[in-house]
Amino acid sequence: MDVRVTSGIDVRLLVDGRVERRPLEDLDMLIALQEGLVWVDIARADEEGTRVLTEVFGFHPMAVRDCVERNHLPKFHAYSDHVLVILHSVERGAAGRVHTIELDQFVGPGFLVTVHGPDEPGVAPEATFTHTDAILRRLESGRLSPASSFELSHALASAIALEAERFVGVLAMETGKLERTVMEEAVSANPEAFLEELFTARHELLTVRTSAALSREIYSRMATLARFIPGDSQDKVLDIVDQFERVGGVVDAQKEYLQGVIEFYRVRTETKMTIAAERLAVIAAVTLPVTALSSIYGMNVIVNNSTHFVQLGIVIAIMLVMSGWLLRWAKRQGWW
Repeated sequence: MDVRVTSGIDVRLLVDGRVERRPLEDLDMLIALQEGLVWVDIARADEEGTRVLTEVFGFHPMAVRDCVERNHLPKFHAYSDHVLVILHSVERGAAGRVHTIELDQFVGPGFLVTVHGPDEPGVAPEATFTHTDAILRRLESGRLSPASSFELSHALASAIALEAERFVGVLAMETGKLERTVMEEAVSANPEAFLEELFTARHELLTVRTSAALSREIYSRMATLARFIPGDSQDKVLDIVDQFERVGGVVDAQKEYLQGVIEFYRVRTETKMTIAAERLAVIAAVTLPVTALSSIYGMNVIVNNSTHFVQLGIVIAIMLVMSGWLLRWAKRQGWW
């Protein structure tokens, strides 16, 4: 079985349903003979990787530069005998961060060249090769036997779309837990942290939605340039468009559901705050007569040496009457 390494160049020959690993020195011969499908997997576009892209395959300098530098958006470029497709898969990181992992593909007659990275800081090295390793296992087990480089590229793009859909499934499960917490009013003593969880989940969904939408646009553009795509592979391009569109639709539905949960939680919290404010207003209104009269009389009614009991009784009675009247008025207003 082929073993994944996190650096270097893997040359594989797909012929008669078998996967043969070949040394890099045989690459020129394999391309010239065209006796099978050649898959060259470059872990990093370092000095050796750049040499292979430039000298062995003769790719355009700007295309090679796209492999050396990180691309924040998917890309599609068509050349006379091959196309360049740059896609991003999603990988969940810490603290609600969603990383995008770049995979560059040169798809030409009889060959597929895949170039990994560069990746964002914090991405695990093994995550970079998740999809290519999955396709390699399918090839070695015989579950996948591509007849062309476009078919192999289709399998890679499908793996990326499927992984995005699985990611949305995980987020949907977590959203369901958050929704139950809201409905059961089981929010912890730290509502700010819970609200942050809700918005973090929405951010993750938004990241996946953006990645799927951009990838769909790339393949939609590819579908319009039929002259660069072999006739038997054009339906596979349209299939990728449909897959990323479906991922986007699933994310949109889940994001709308999560937004409903967020709005429900916020409205409930704001309603509780409004009720509390109304009750505080009632308390303030009831104590207003006491505050008003005490501010006028001050300490002139109750004095250490001499207390005016009659005047004190009158003042207290007035306070009680005014407070009772305000309580009754607040009750009629429906404040309590």
